[in-house]
Amino acid sequence: MSTEPLLLIDQDARGVVTLTMNRGSAFNSLSEGMLEALQTALDRVAADDKARVVVIRGEGKAFCAGHDLKEMRADPSQAYYERLFGQCARMMLAVQKLPVPVIARVHGIATAAGCQLVAMCDLAVAARDARFAVSGVNLGLFCSTPSVALSRNLGRKAAFEMLVTGQFISAEEAQAKGLVNRVVDADKLDAEVEALVASIVAKPRVALAMGKQLFYRQLETGIAAAYEDAGQTMACNMMDGSALEGVQAFIDKRKPNW
Repeated sequence: MSTEPLLLIDQDARGVVTLTMNRGSAFNSLSEGMLEALQTALDRVAADDKARVVVIRGEGKAFCAGHDLKEMRADPSQAYYERLFGQCARMMLAVQKLPVPVIARVHGIATAAGCQLVAMCDLAVAARDARFAVSGVNLGLFCSTPSVALSRNLGRKAAFEMLVTGQFISAEEAQAKGLVNRVVDADKLDAEVEALVASIVAKPRVALAMGKQLFYRQLETGIAAAYEDAGQTMACNMMDGSALEGVQAFIDKRKPNW
């Protein structure tokens, strides 16, 4: 049994937290241990007011191949499966609930719950040779939990086609369908992620935190309630010192002093 940690965690001086899934030989499949490690790391980020952005990546040849099927098959009981999928859902929701943006750095394959993880991240940058699929249906298991995230990223018909066929799509197709933001050659992947990170950390943390919370909250409400919530959020944001300084700097034609 490997003594290597399942998850490698690094935080730089800017507050950029990099979480590296470290089961390369298993294509970084989401074992119970990996889910627990990710949950613990995300909870720590949520409590860290110095954190500014999270990057989730995979070691080895792939981003993430989804659940650990060998582990799942070892205990075939409904109670176990309900606990497992509940654990996975809590981790996925923790990504969305973080007060900082989360970027998926995708290479190789992202399948089933691995594709779900990409969809749950706020942003995604993919290598040009990356491929995506929700392929459980090929094994007789419809990717129901991944469908929740996928249907909130792609159009309905595009998401449903992926779910019922289990077929792979390319990085370019994933970008066209709305699953990823940017696609670059593999040797430029880190530089493209860094460009996105640099743009984020240059903005006030409080504005991004308030904005991210509102963004997802309003998606689940009717348009009238969404506008009311958004207006209140913007008013609160405007009263924050960073926004007042940013607006004044624009008026004064100078850079904001954040």
